[in-house]
Amino acid sequence: MNPHLGPATVPDSSLGAVQQLCDIAAPYDHSDQELFLEAMNESNRWHASRNDFFRSLWNGKPLKDITEQPYVHANFFKMHEVLSVPRDEVVVHATSSGTTGQKSQMFWDAWTLRAGQRMVARIYDHNGFIDDTEPVHYLINLNQPAPDVKLGSSFTGQFMTDFAPVRSVDYGLAHTGTGHEFDAFGSIRALQQFADSGLPVRIFGFPAFLSFTLDRMRAMGVEPIRLNERSLVWFGGGWKGNADKQISKAELRAKVTEMLGIPDARIRDSYGSVEHSVPYVECSHHNLHVPTWSRAIVRDVRTLEPLPYGESGYIQFVSPYITSAPAQSVLMGDLAALHAPEECGCGNETPWFEILGRAGVSRNRSCAIAAAELLKGN
Repeated sequence: MNPHLGPATVPDSSLGAVQQLCDIAAPYDHSDQELFLEAMNESNRWHASRNDFFRSLWNGKPLKDITEQPYVHANFFKMHEVLSVPRDEVVVHATSSGTTGQKSQMFWDAWTLRAGQRMVARIYDHNGFIDDTEPVHYLINLNQPAPDVKLGSSFTGQFMTDFAPVRSVDYGLAHTGTGHEFDAFGSIRALQQFADSGLPVRIFGFPAFLSFTLDRMRAMGVEPIRLNERSLVWFGGGWKGNADKQISKAELRAKVTEMLGIPDARIRDSYGSVEHSVPYVECSHHNLHVPTWSRAIVRDVRTLEPLPYGESGYIQFVSPYITSAPAQSVLMGDLAALHAPEECGCGNETPWFEILGRAGVSRNRSCAIAAAELLKGN
């Protein structure tokens, strides 16, 4: 069994419903709404008793409906460091990416880290993407780790190599000593070597990097590569800052299949942020379902009232498992629409959402924006 599928224990007995919710192994099960509400009430009491900011935000009343849950805007974490645990209990201090501007600061204690990793492992297991036997080559299109790099994306990139034995790891964003540089030629060379080995390949990270790598292959007259059909592409991030070069997800998947031979079903996108570390991963129909341990609400951009399925607004994510900081309910700067499970047809029985765009000003930068800047001129 993959070690990330093992048990995780809440830091205090007052979080019994949180424990029970997070122990549900099925990754797409919203059947026990009462348990989720009780877990959120426990989470709210936890943060209110340990964090002055959240205590001032919450009215102290138990939730009767998830739409009553108070939220913190994601931009708050760009301006403030807030903790609900002693600093010496923090095991990971992560920041959002950005070459300039404000960075979100997030702190994870041992439970938050462990529980979040277990969520990812369960989703991987659900999709059949855990392989404990055959080694794979990794091409990670995220920032190469370095001692002074605290980016959440770098941490995620390292973690994603835990689901199949490592034969080799290459980074599309190599650390130069003074920063990171995108190396399209190095990525092409790595992919060719991977193909020659015959072993599966796993490609993670920003979609723009892989898209530009494949474009460079075409421009150089490099013939399509046939990677092992058990290879996997797992995107995270976006194209913001290179909108003029962005192609649709379907076009990108088709390009990956054409140039690398990876089947469409093994090309998945994901959504996440350092401010709300719950994994949202595409199903086989390429829709982002809300997992068991989370709920999503779409709010009107003017009134902030909850909206029904199909209407667009700001998306709010809610999850009770985060104990290290009052990030159990975060209103994102992204515009989205929520859809009923049956509108997908993949078999996952939870709602799914589509991201329609980002609201905000230019200084509110994301990992994808920072990555896009490195792509200019390539």
